[in-house]
Parts: sequence; structure tokens; C-alpha cells
Amino acid sequence: MIVDAWMQHPTERFMAQPWLASLKRWTRNDFGGQWPLSETLSAMDAGRVDVGLTSAWVGPMGDLVTNDEVAGWVKAAPSRLVGIGSVDIRDPMAAVREIRRCVKVLGFKGIRVVPWLWEVPPTDRRFYPIFAECCDLGVPFCTQIGHTGPLKPSEVGRPIPYIDQVALDFPELVIVGGHIGYPWTEEAIAVATKHPNVYIDTSAYSFNRYPDNLVKYMAGHGRTKVMFGTNWPMIAPRKALEGFDAAPLDDEARALFLGGNAVRAFKLAAA
Repeated sequence: MIVDAWMQHPTERFMAQPWLASLKRWTRNDFGGQWPLSETLSAMDAGRVDVGLTSAWVGPMGDLVTNDEVAGWVKAAPSRLVGIGSVDIRDPMAAVREIRRCVKVLGFKGIRVVPWLWEVPPTDRRFYPIFAECCDLGVPFCTQIGHTGPLKPSEVGRPIPYIDQVALDFPELVIVGGHIGYPWTEEAIAVATKHPNVYIDTSAYSFNRYPDNLVKYMAGHGRTKVMFGTNWPMIAPRKALEGFDAAPLDDEARALFLGGNAVRAFKLAAA
């Protein structure tokens, strides 16, 4: 079973953001217009992805992908897609109520807030009610670690001190840090090793571009802490898995990375 821990079905609002210019340049793809859901599902099929955790996007510019849009896509493909919600941190109580709706009404399995969209670190006081509600509901908090491919500041993506401090303050909180933490991958590995509820997802990188230290971690004592992700539509699932067949991983490590760790962290077995 392959689970994509970070993907999104793009809306036209999302793809029109000016800070995506760098990603469009790197990938040589304009990503324009509104995409049919069938395009995302076809890409999953081509990469042998069984389930995609598809995310809403909320930032100071508004809802780029709404929670209700995600819920509609999940309803259209319930065996393939699982919802991950997002909220506006400027109104913490409204955010808490929306998290409750996402989990209790829409059936979502996690909440994602991307700090670089807000240009504040995840230790900002406005995040803390969100962390508390995720703990109370038993769902992971998903975020970005490492530098930003989009044209936004990168500092807020450092695993140390930010993710480390959040994990100290909320030891019950399951934290999934996407985009491997590069160029601070050693920090990401250290924080994931230190805290039992901190995970790394590999979205935004194809396997043949993973740092050697991350692959060694996945093969050894970190085999339960790293999960596969793509960041579709920026990277297609088939491309994200390039080089995986030749990876120095045993069968257990392969299965945990491709799906087992995500199933456990997001409680997908009960979905």
C-alpha cells in the first residue's frame, strides 16, 4: 500500500499565486487553470499511489483551497482521498471551531498550517490553540520544514528551534514535518529521533534526491519515522518514486515508508 502524505488537488486560486513562480520555473510547468479531479487520480494511478492525503490551503490571502472543496473531492473518491484541513490562525477561536468541524463533521484526519504563508514560525502564540485542539481530537498537525521553494522566507521552516520547542510544549501532539527539512535535514532527523510523535514526510523531492543521511535513517533506527509524500501537483507520484527500487532498504523499511507509517500516524486503518 502506498500513501501520499502530502498532496493537494489544485484550484485556480492556488495556482495563480505569484509566489509559485519559482516552482513553475524549476518544473517547467505553468500549472494554469482549474484541474479536473480525474487528473489527480490518474497521476496517483500512474505512481501506484493507493491513498492521497489531500490538503486544504488557508493563508493571509484567504482560502486557496477550502476545507469544503477538499470534502467534496473526498466524497467523489472516498477510497482514494483523505482530507487534511487548514485554518486561519488570525482568529484562534474560529480556527478551533473549524478544526472541530473538519474532524467531527467532514471526517478529516489532520490539520495543516504552513508557517511560511504567514511569515511567522510555528512557535507563534496563535498556533498554540490549534495544537491544543489537535491533541484533544487526536489528529496530527502537519506543517512544512526546510527552505521554501515558493518565493517566501525560509527561516520559519527550521526544525530547531521551532518544531523542537512545539514538541516540548505539546508532547502528545503528532507533528508531521513535510519537505524533509532540507537544508536542515540533520536537524529534522535529530528532532524526529528525540520526540516520539514527530515524523518527517518526503514531499517535494524525488527519491533520488533524498540526502544520504535521511536514507540511512530510514533504513535504520528511523524506519518508523519517515513517510512518503509528493507535493502533487508540483511533483508527480511516479517522478517522486524515481530511484526507490534501488534504495538500500529492507522489505520492512520499504513498507513502513511507503504507507505503514502514514497509516499509523493518521489512524487510517479505521478510516
